Amino acid sequence: MKLKIWFFETRPQFLILSVVLAFLGTSLAWYEGYFHLGHAVLAFFGLLLAHISVNTLNDYFDYRSGIDLATRRTPFSGGSGILPAALLTPKQVLWLGIASLLLATLIGVYFLVVSGWLLLPLLLAAAICVLLYTPVILKTPWPEWAAGLGLGFLPVMGMYFIQTGAYSWHAVIAAVASGILVHNLLLLNEFPDAEADRQAGRKTLPITMGGTGASLVYSALTVMVYLWIIGWVIAGVVPVFGLVALLTLPFALKAIQGARQHQEMARLMPGMANNVLVVLLTQLLLGFGYILAGVF
Repeated sequence: MKLKIWFFETRPQFLILSVVLAFLGTSLAWYEGYFHLGHAVLAFFGLLLAHISVNTLNDYFDYRSGIDLATRRTPFSGGSGILPAALLTPKQVLWLGIASLLLATLIGVYFLVVSGWLLLPLLLAAAICVLLYTPVILKTPWPEWAAGLGLGFLPVMGMYFIQTGAYSWHAVIAAVASGILVHNLLLLNEFPDAEADRQAGRKTLPITMGGTGASLVYSALTVMVYLWIIGWVIAGVVPVFGLVALLTLPFALKAIQGARQHQEMARLMPGMANNVLVVLLTQLLLGFGYILAGVF
């Protein structure tokens, strides 16, 4: 029973994102003729551990600040609920976050040695996002950039680099799309927590811009992801098979509709669900697009 509680404290439903990010970065490397199964698997575990660290440290700081006691939990926001239910102690959750980060760091050091020191800026930026996100970054205007960078752009670039030892425009273009998508994943999930976040001194976009302004930002960035992919396909940089990612557009339109009607929870919740599908499936399909391009 205790093991199950520890498992749910990691918020496993959100860890699917790490699987998709690892797949996309690896697909890019494979498309360019690089693939190392052992390195791909080890890097994925490092990414997973870093993601677990983000989730658990966020839970710890949210509980200590009182946010978890005031927020309205949904399947997509509001924390794991483990600490408010006293199923684990704050100290246990803190140490889970620290231990996960230390193990991820060891894996990162290994790849610095075998893949090259050009990986160091990515690892340092990721560490800053993990450690400072909840206690510091969330209290500055527009904190969503940190999620887009740390759980979107950097993982795709890192997964690509550890197998190729270099960077490329294919990796940057895909990583930018991932960064925007993950930024929006967090942004829409912040709407139900706006009041509790405000009381804790946070400055998320739904607070600083208001719900209407934040929903416009969300909608514009969602559309931008598809235009970004289409534009690079037209430019001949992204293979035409990358257009398969556009299959998620119907989900995106539903997510935008939910964001625009954020005042009504009954309409926002389906939007949040569709947003999750957009974030995961768009990246997954883009990765498949690169694989198809490599095959055909």
